[in-house]
Parts: sequence; C-alpha cells; structure tokens
Amino acid sequence: MNSIEKIILITGASKGIGKTCVQTFLEEGFKVALIGRNELTLKETANEHPQSLVLPCDVSNPNDVTASFQRLVGTWGRLDVLFNNAGIGNPSRMPDEMTYEEWKEVIDINLNGSFLCAQAAFRLMRKQNPQGGRIINNGSVSAHVPRPGSAPYTASKHAITGLTRSLSLDGRPFNITCSQIDIGNARTEMVKKMSTGVPQADGSIKPEATMDPKHVAASVLNIANLPNDTNVQFMTIMATKMPYIGRG
Repeated sequence: MNSIEKIILITGASKGIGKTCVQTFLEEGFKVALIGRNELTLKETANEHPQSLVLPCDVSNPNDVTASFQRLVGTWGRLDVLFNNAGIGNPSRMPDEMTYEEWKEVIDINLNGSFLCAQAAFRLMRKQNPQGGRIINNGSVSAHVPRPGSAPYTASKHAITGLTRSLSLDGRPFNITCSQIDIGNARTEMVKKMSTGVPQADGSIKPEATMDPKHVAASVLNIANLPNDTNVQFMTIMATKMPYIGRG
C-alpha cells in the first residue's frame, strides 16, 4: 500500500505538532482525518483540501470518539494509521498546590483520550479487510524524565508508554502495530516560553533549545510509511541541546 492509498487520523490536529503533521501528510498524498475540539481551526488547518476530513471531537468524550470514527468509516471505509497526538499540560505547580480538577483534565485528555482513540482504531483495524494498521502514540521526553512541577503531565506520558507496550502485544495477532514517538522541545505554541526561560531541576530559570516541528512530522511520516511487519517501537526526537540527557 503506497502513501496515496493510505488513510491517517491525527488527533490534536488544529495546531502545533498535529497541524504540521496534517500539512506534511496531505503533501505526501495521504487521506487525512483531523480531530480536535475547535471545528473552525480544524477547517483552517485542512484548508478545504479534497483529501481531508474534519472531525470536531473531544477525545476525552467516549461518545464524541465513537461518532468521529463512525464518520470516518462512512466516508473512507477504513483506517491505516492513527496518530494519537492530542495532549495538554498545566502550568508548573507543586503537587500540593494543584487541584484535582487540574490533574483530571490532563489525565482525561492525554491518557483517557489516547486510550479511547486507540480502542476505536484497534476495533476498526481488527475488523477491516485487509486486516491491521498502525497506532502511533505521542509520548514525550517526560515519558522518561519529569520537569519540575509536572506531576499530571509526566504521569500521563509514563502511562502512554504502558499503553503502547500493551497495544503492541495485543495487536500482534491482528497485524496491528503500535509505535511511540517521544518529542522534546518542538517549537510550537506550547513551548514558546522556553526561549525566555523555564524552571530547571536545580531551581534555576533558563532558556532551552528548540527545534522545528517539521522534523517531528517527517519522523511520524517515516514510521507511518513502514509496512506493518516492521516497527519503530520507540523513537526519541528532540532539540539536540535541550536538557534531557543529564536532566535532574
């Protein structure tokens, strides 16, 4: 199956890494379904491309996810790749200073949303003919090491690694492959503040190196183009000089 025949669904598609990936995959001939909460920004990202499908959806809402996948199947009939990209972070805060609602919001979107979309994709990929597909989870360098004051985000990203491993194992009988890409300091709205300074493990505030998100999109594309009998199980792509190796 070549790129022109492939169908990918990208969550968190209206901005940041998701938006860059949408543009890259459309340029490469994929059919691209876009999931996000803001229909207007999704439409702006899709730019009326004939190979795009806008699916307004809150990934933490099971009914929204079900409805979106039903629309996808009704339009294109199958799914080859899911890029589980949607995610949020809260302002840096000590565990005793954050509210349960702040914790729950991050877990609901980053973890529960990833599971709900992976569940729907797994169900579809298991039943479709030809059987199988690929799920790519957006982890983070925070799936390995935390930043100060990041308990909800770090916990959610550690859990994504467990989800990736389980999906990889459970998908084997059905030709469903699962990969994880751990991203560090892609130059999006979420990391703009890093150019002026963010808290470090030693208590200091320092600027950090960033990288063009186009390199992330190229890496996701590379994984998506692999046949299902070949996997990049885990990939870390990051700004070379960011404090990851040696963090803490």
